Amino acid sequence: MAVEREYVFKITILGDSAVGKTSLINQFVESSFQEDYKPTLGANIIRKDVNLDEINSRVRLIIWDLAGQEKYNVVRSMYYQGCVGALLVFDLTRYDTFESIESKWLSDFKKFVKKEGVYILVGNKKDLVNERAVDSEKGHKLSKKINAIQYIETSAKFNENVEDAFKNLVFEILKVQGEKI
Repeated sequence: MAVEREYVFKITILGDSAVGKTSLINQFVESSFQEDYKPTLGANIIRKDVNLDEINSRVRLIIWDLAGQEKYNVVRSMYYQGCVGALLVFDLTRYDTFESIESKWLSDFKKFVKKEGVYILVGNKKDLVNERAVDSEKGHKLSKKINAIQYIETSAKFNENVEDAFKNLVFEILKVQGEKI
């Protein structure tokens, strides 16, 4: 069956340094995971076409992987232009990365993205059970407080809920833009 509609969406992956943003993207786009961590410098832009058979559509995602380091705060605002959605990512093993979601990342997103921008709260590194510092209940509470579309826990390493996080974001963006889903 031919694809009926095509869309292009720019989304950003936001969160502190070393929370697994690049690993989530690599797992989603290339089905790969690397143990060795190389920090993103500035921004990395990745394209992925997603077929949504449910609605006979194709979405081209332009994914902006934004560096989490403080030194990029000044230029980061430029990267938000045209963005319609975000994954707000924290590391389930580092409480400080959870705390900065609302104060830093969501604040930036709301300041630089138009009102209709949608976002999902993502707790990553779910596989590190014994090192966990943020429980699911806290994640769900923050998600409600900040009006995130949902809270989802992922493991980039084991590809757990990674595709769901991206696809759920895409479906919400489509709904905001008036599509019947």
